Amino acid sequence: MGKLLVKLFVKNSSDTSDPAVRRAYGTLAGVVGIVLNILLAVGKICAGVLSGALSVTADGLNNLTDCGSNAVSVIGFKVAGKPADKEHPYGHQRMEYIAAMIVAFIVFVVAIELGVESVQKLIEPTDGSWSITAVIVLSVSVAVKLWMFFFNRSLAKKISSEALKATATDSVSDAGATAAVLVALIISHYTDVDLDGVMGLIVAVLIAFAGIGIFRSTLSQLLGKAPDKAVLEDIKQRIRSHNGVLGIHDLNVHSYGKKLYATAHVEVDARMGLSEGHDLADGIERDFAAHTDVIMVVHVDPIQVDDPVVERYRDMTAGIVRAIDPSFSIHDFRVVDGAVRVNLIFDVAMPFEAKMSEAEVERRIKDAFSTIDGKLYPMPTVERQISA
Repeated sequence: MGKLLVKLFVKNSSDTSDPAVRRAYGTLAGVVGIVLNILLAVGKICAGVLSGALSVTADGLNNLTDCGSNAVSVIGFKVAGKPADKEHPYGHQRMEYIAAMIVAFIVFVVAIELGVESVQKLIEPTDGSWSITAVIVLSVSVAVKLWMFFFNRSLAKKISSEALKATATDSVSDAGATAAVLVALIISHYTDVDLDGVMGLIVAVLIAFAGIGIFRSTLSQLLGKAPDKAVLEDIKQRIRSHNGVLGIHDLNVHSYGKKLYATAHVEVDARMGLSEGHDLADGIERDFAAHTDVIMVVHVDPIQVDDPVVERYRDMTAGIVRAIDPSFSIHDFRVVDGAVRVNLIFDVAMPFEAKMSEAEVERRIKDAFSTIDGKLYPMPTVERQISA
């Protein structure tokens, strides 16, 4: 069913890098969500009113607020599809993250309201009547919400959308909440134990956790979450495929929705001419522009090769740094030989999760060199970065 809808309403559906195609996917998901949630809300609210079951009515109101969430997603995709302009030179794709965050707030507000009503129901219980209609409506709702989860998750994967991931999470949470209401309704009927208020409270907690999960995930993206390791590895492999590249460091990747902006320092032989180095950097940047969604900027770093003295000092330095922590590495290594001492100038890359401070790492490097040769003077610049 989902594939048929995509085929009917999304032109050029395979070209997910096209903003118009992404907007079409988002609009399709939003419209499908609005229609289904309205139908579910009407059915549950009517069944809840007839049976007097607060949890059923509340579940219907939750579906009604989902319509608002779907509308926010549609608007978010429309804004995100706008091209870059003077005020927003990187485009508007992060609007999808804003839309997902608004969805999270709506979900959380619904959870609070439902929680308050459920507590009131526990304090002042009211009699509810059994309704086979409510059971049927809730059963259908669980099936529909599970289908919506798979549908939205599939679209989210196709276009790498946080907004649709949030919608999918909300759908599976709704399915669980509705299933809980259904179970409570059946148990209450056959045991004369009123679980309406209790189950309403449980549903509220489930909805709240879903909202918090959506919020945390989206906030992480807005704050600049590191890209997946697979994405980083693909970028590094593409850079290394160019002749003349000896190493990579200081790789930084920034996400603006589907589009990625990256910078990388590429190590080359110091004997390479300026024009040749420029051509190499330009070729790498053009390769990324032609074959990926990454806007790449390359900085060329010349390093000394085939110099036995430099190689010996570099190997010595790398060994000392790795002895401190195997995950550490060095780059931009230079040797400046003076009359009194030999300056070893280099950068140390340490992962963000490393326990030691930058100052401690620098101290341990200098202590290690002091026991080897007093003439060797290390001048490290220690920085945390994504390892390349």
